[in-house]
Amino acid sequence: MDERQQLLAAIERFCEREGMLPTAFGRKAMGDGRFVGRLRDGRQMRAATLARARQFLADHVPKGGEAAAAPGRPAKPAGSDEKGAFRFYDNRQKYLMFVNTCSEKWVVSERAGMELGHVRPRPPALRVFDAGMGDGTVLTGVMRNMHRRFPTFPFYVVGKEISVEDVRLCLEKMPDRLFEHPATVLVVTNMHYSEAPSLQPRSMQAAATLNWIETPLSGNTSHEFHEQIAALQPTLAETWRVRPSPKTGNPLYVRASVLVLYREDHKFLLDPVIPRPGRASEGYDLVIASQPYRARMPARFKVQKVLAPLSRSLAPGGRLLCIQSHGGDPGLEIVRKIWPDEQPFQTDRHLLLKALKDEIGKSRRDLRYNAYSDRRALFRYDMHTLPTEIEGSSIGTSTLFAAWNAAIYVSQIEDARLVGVVADGSYLDATREVLSAHGGLWFYDESFVVSRRRD
Repeated sequence: MDERQQLLAAIERFCEREGMLPTAFGRKAMGDGRFVGRLRDGRQMRAATLARARQFLADHVPKGGEAAAAPGRPAKPAGSDEKGAFRFYDNRQKYLMFVNTCSEKWVVSERAGMELGHVRPRPPALRVFDAGMGDGTVLTGVMRNMHRRFPTFPFYVVGKEISVEDVRLCLEKMPDRLFEHPATVLVVTNMHYSEAPSLQPRSMQAAATLNWIETPLSGNTSHEFHEQIAALQPTLAETWRVRPSPKTGNPLYVRASVLVLYREDHKFLLDPVIPRPGRASEGYDLVIASQPYRARMPARFKVQKVLAPLSRSLAPGGRLLCIQSHGGDPGLEIVRKIWPDEQPFQTDRHLLLKALKDEIGKSRRDLRYNAYSDRRALFRYDMHTLPTEIEGSSIGTSTLFAAWNAAIYVSQIEDARLVGVVADGSYLDATREVLSAHGGLWFYDESFVVSRRRD
């Protein structure tokens, strides 16, 4: 790493250790909340400015003499569960309220379905990879669209999900999919982005302990499939265990696991599609990556850990659809009424595609990077409200709570920053003001596509 990258890495370690946002570091160390964002973007800075940041890190070495913040030196978090090891998306209450009060999942499913018009499947199956199933709403919507467009094609669908709760929610939706389209092989795995497309752990130890669960479903009704899938819950609870990363707090699988589901009465037809340990398809016709990373992570992390491995997993003619939050909407307006300098979305699609192209380089000349215009790339989703719920200033408290939750969820505001705000009630006034001004609440996502040329 060059000097600038070393400084940025040191700042990120410092922020993790102290539980501090990059914007807060910029304000405290430099008097500029956008300092870290400009450093990530490669902006030109004077040597004196960089020296000032290095001096701040040197003056805040943790007790015990561990110079974790010094550029170029390895850092070790103060304990495996220190306050910096925080993952916003692990807050299940915020997640479930957002999913059930906003239309993002529906809209993303429709956007992903549009990509099916561009794919040209080749035998033995139409292959789809969902890089983060969540509760399965997006995936089931896409599978319905797949059946409409390709009613007689075998489907090979792989979903990556680390949360056993989300796996359960997704599997609850699948009996109807298996009934309508019996020629379906559904695979669920908890592996990393670099491993999940091929269903093959990278480390020898993980490969040696790979937990492979193949479950042919008997019967021919969705109720029978539901009963057999429900019977898997104790097995999933045991095999989908996670542990926090000592460096980042991100959940890591304890044991790499793969669950393979298909209808037993179609096993003969699906034999060339069903994956086996060490032998699985890695060439996908469609890869869906909807919100696959934290918005505040640097572009380099997003590219190396997520986008590059998924791009390399495309089959000839395959398409990777990535969707992330964009901002510039009433949701962000609510957040900025409380934190005026908040900048949660610092890496737009143009920056990410440039970084991805630089990362992959000449090794994959057959990839195309499609940012598209704002008119095609941006789309809107709304919070569900009745027409009479938002009229003037008489907005119900439950609606205000739901709108506030959606705003802070999308902007990924940590719980530690909410304590003082919630205590004085100012957040409800800010939310009411924005809802009244706009007559509702909506958000913008942006999408971009990486496609691979056909043979």
